Amino acid sequence: MTDTDDTRAVVAERAATAGAELAYEQFRTGIASETKRSATDLVTEADRAAQRRVIEVIEESYPDDTIVGEEEDALKTVPDEGAVWIIDPIDGTNNFVDGIRIWGTAVAAVVDGEPVAAAIVLPALGDSYTADESTAYRNGTELSVNETSDPELSTVAPMLWWDTDSRDAYAAATREIVTRFDDLRRFGSAQATLALVADGAIEGGITDLQAHPWDSVAGVHLVRLAGGTVTDVDGERWQHDSTGMVISNGEVHEAMQAATNAVVDSTAE
Repeated sequence: MTDTDDTRAVVAERAATAGAELAYEQFRTGIASETKRSATDLVTEADRAAQRRVIEVIEESYPDDTIVGEEEDALKTVPDEGAVWIIDPIDGTNNFVDGIRIWGTAVAAVVDGEPVAAAIVLPALGDSYTADESTAYRNGTELSVNETSDPELSTVAPMLWWDTDSRDAYAAATREIVTRFDDLRRFGSAQATLALVADGAIEGGITDLQAHPWDSVAGVHLVRLAGGTVTDVDGERWQHDSTGMVISNGEVHEAMQAATNAVVDSTAE
C-alpha cells in the first residue's frame, strides 16, 4: 500500500463510483455491443473502459494487489492467498445495451479468500451499496435483510442466466420458485439482485450454476453483513468457487435450499 489512509472499503466505493460514472456517460447512447461466448453474452467498449478506470483508481492506493476482472486480460480466478480486487465493470450488460436501468459496477476487496469490502454502484437507479468489514449500507444508511419468514409471502429471483443448453434447469428453477413462493423476479444483474436481498426488498435468490466471482462476491458480502445467509447447493457456506448459490434473508433459507436441491435433482434425472 502507498502512503495513504484510505481503507479498502473507501477505495472500493471510489473505484466502483468512477467506473459507474464513466459507463453511465454512454448509457442509452446507442453504444455498439459485441458477443463473447454466446449470442446473449455481450460486451461493450463501456465495459472495457469502465474496468480500466476501476483498476486505475484501485492502483492509486493499492498498486501491488492482484486484480480479477471480467473483461480484457485481467485474471479470471481468485487466488486463495493475498490481497485481491474483484471487478465487474458493468454487471447487467444486456440491460445496459437495452436501455434498462438495472445495471451497475461492482468491486470487492478480498484478503486470503475472504471479502473485507465491497461496493455495488447502480448509477441509473441512483443507489450505491457499500460494505466494510462489519456493516452494509445503501447510500450511507445501514441496511438489513427483511424478516419475512413465510415462503408463501416471499419473492425469489432466479439468480443467473442459464444459457440455451441449460434451459431445463432454467425452467426447473422458475417452476420451483412459482410453486414454493409468492412471486418471482428476474432483474438481469446478479449483483443488483444480491443488493436487493441485502436491502430487504426481496427475500432471496437461487441458482444451481457456479457464479463467476465478479458476478457474486461483492453482493454476497453485502448480504452476509446485512444479516442474510448464502450457501451452495449442498447447504455449505458459499465461497467464490462454490457450485450453486442460495441466498436468503435467513428466515426462509430452508425453503430456498429445498428449491435449489429440487432444481439439481430434476436436471440429474
